[in-house]
Amino acid sequence: MAGFYVHIPFCAKKCSYCDFHFSTSFESYREDMIQSISKEIIMRKEESSAPLLSIYFGGGTPSLLSENELSFLLRTISQNYSVSKNAEITLEANPENISKKTLQYWQRIGINRLSIGLQSFKPSDLAWMNRGHSATKTIACLDLASTEGFTDISIDLMYGLPGLALDEWASHLQSVVSHNITHISAYCLTVENGTKLSRDVKLGRRRLPNDELIAKQYALLVSTLQNYGFEQYEVSNFARNKKYSKHNSAYWNGVCYIGVGPSAHSFRRESRRWNISDNRAYIKHIYEGSSFYNEEILQNKDIWNELFLTGLRTRWGVSKQSISALGGFSKKEKSILDNYLAIGKMENLEGAFSLTKDGFLFADGIAQDFFRIS
Repeated sequence: MAGFYVHIPFCAKKCSYCDFHFSTSFESYREDMIQSISKEIIMRKEESSAPLLSIYFGGGTPSLLSENELSFLLRTISQNYSVSKNAEITLEANPENISKKTLQYWQRIGINRLSIGLQSFKPSDLAWMNRGHSATKTIACLDLASTEGFTDISIDLMYGLPGLALDEWASHLQSVVSHNITHISAYCLTVENGTKLSRDVKLGRRRLPNDELIAKQYALLVSTLQNYGFEQYEVSNFARNKKYSKHNSAYWNGVCYIGVGPSAHSFRRESRRWNISDNRAYIKHIYEGSSFYNEEILQNKDIWNELFLTGLRTRWGVSKQSISALGGFSKKEKSILDNYLAIGKMENLEGAFSLTKDGFLFADGIAQDFFRIS
């Protein structure tokens, strides 16, 4: 078992584009939630015997937790699981929660990697997104984290935003590469149903950029980061000095992981499970000892589809050994592969099939061409 994910379903504000599971009104059951997550950590300890290589606090906004709350959860994990001495322990943090005090106590309790949700350097973007930080705070928190001794810092950025011109995106990238960060996750904005952004787009209040501009922004992202020593090891992820995210890399490479907390997902090679997305119901079921999750037993087609969906997004591609273990390519699938090889969207490596630089832009569509329905 390589990874351990802890979902903290608390947020101070609701971002206009976000459809993740969280609550902005949580103080009345805050302590019960922390205790419930701790109970789930303990009850699932028999699922893992191998040392944990990564622990990841996501959300939500886990940087809202106090030192006592975070240290309590980390202590519960370390007391019930074997944790590698070189484990990557990541905390997702919003800029407004980053201060000298929080950085010092995060380090003190064992956090060794930060994933900071910047999203944009443009004040008007941060405003319509309903983010809790300013553009000035965005810059300051990067310098402060580095000054306080964090050497593994990842940031999240978004492109394809309404009104984001190509020269503005270039400026954002220049702001990023001038700081001492080791990892960048850059995502194209997606409009999720039920969000404020979705309503604004439907009503014409927000206008999305066209595909041509999005493609130019992605190309500029890749070229700029490569020029500054970042390696693209996944469609949306870039690392300096091989500082890949251990946690996410394990996920993309089909390694098993445990997820605790409301809405958290877990994966074992033969099954996946996901916890209920209702905070109070989650707490109730944990305390009652009743079922709080759903589970799906994976068929060969599901494993095959997941293999291509995640594997083709990475520099490592899809293992030929894994393909053979699942029966190999059908005649139709081999024809699809040959076509992508011929047009330069995929390449034949020694032990895997992977996407080329040109193919990365079409990763999800190419993966879906290999999907099996039965």
